Amino acid sequence: MPKLKTHSGTKKRLKVNKNGKVLRRKATGNHLLEKKSASRKRTHAGTVELTGKQSKNVKLKLGM
Repeated sequence: MPKLKTHSGTKKRLKVNKNGKVLRRKATGNHLLEKKSASRKRTHAGTVELTGKQSKNVKLKLGM
């Protein structure tokens, strides 16, 4: 059976840490920042862990 190709859109947007957890960025944190409050911008900063079936599907797309 041939090797699976890595999904290039997935590898740009998500990463897997050394423990195998899949991390993604939160949405709405890149544009129209003038009208958003500082606390709202802080809550959308950083990363969030994917769980369950979503993380399994992402790992398949990354060839893991």
